[in-house]
Amino acid sequence: MENIKNTIIENNTSGEISEKTNLQKTLESGKFAVTCEIGPPKGTDIEEIKDTAQILKGIVDAVNVTDLQSSVMRLGSLATCHLLTKMGIEPIFQMTCRDRNRLALQSDLLSAYVLDIRNVLSLTGDHTTVGDHPQAKPVYDLDSVSLLWTMKKLESGVDLAGKELKGKPHFFKGAVVNPGADTRPALELQLIKMQKKINAGAQFFQTQAIFDAQSFEKFMERVQKLDIKVPVLAGIILLKSEKMANYMNKFVPGVNVPDYIIKKMAASQDKVSAMLEITTELIEKVKPFVQGIHIQALGWEKHVPALLKNLNL
Repeated sequence: MENIKNTIIENNTSGEISEKTNLQKTLESGKFAVTCEIGPPKGTDIEEIKDTAQILKGIVDAVNVTDLQSSVMRLGSLATCHLLTKMGIEPIFQMTCRDRNRLALQSDLLSAYVLDIRNVLSLTGDHTTVGDHPQAKPVYDLDSVSLLWTMKKLESGVDLAGKELKGKPHFFKGAVVNPGADTRPALELQLIKMQKKINAGAQFFQTQAIFDAQSFEKFMERVQKLDIKVPVLAGIILLKSEKMANYMNKFVPGVNVPDYIIKKMAASQDKVSAMLEITTELIEKVKPFVQGIHIQALGWEKHVPALLKNLNL
């Protein structure tokens, strides 16, 4: 089996050997990073994953694989990440704490490492009541902050029980932040959580979807005042219609699609062209404040190449 060259071994100043993913090297070098997202199928047919991966291969730095997103039962993130590595694509393994206790979470982290998966995004996870198995019992033994700390613990060579590991992993650890908090206390809470995640080991952030560039700029100004230097990738959703925008405004906490975007989408007969124009303009506005973007194409991955071409990325 051909092994993806998704990690680079370097000697650091202390003489120790460290592993860095392509995503980590991109962010540390100051280059503008681009990640995208793949949602595993509800079943065993992986042809759509393969098709989507071929579209994204070579044009993004890494691909997030969602972990039972919205509490909907699907093919696992770990297995899908492994498929991507075999295709020569660097994955970001999303891990939610909703479905596994600390035993299973640690085991899956070790499994990811031996499968050449190094990028891990820590998430607490949506409650099971919002998904397609609302009767399922949630676990939440750990949360996103303690999962980050768990990764650091494993990297030190011991597990959460203090037992020594025979071989220790190394991860590029990510977390999420919601810049769309609609009240001052909620905004302050996001900044506090952001700092807690950094203290626990977060090395990069991906934000929830943004549409209001002005509001996002204010959030990033607060981040800069706190002297937070961890790279931030702005979350970008490819808007398909005005109906989608209205739905998110109504049902997705922390997401606010401005009226002018909704009106522009409604007035356009060519939704793809309107989406590309709106998204290009949005990214150009937020680009000075972030180290990259995370694109959630939601089935429109075929339009990602055109978007990146517009942006000269």
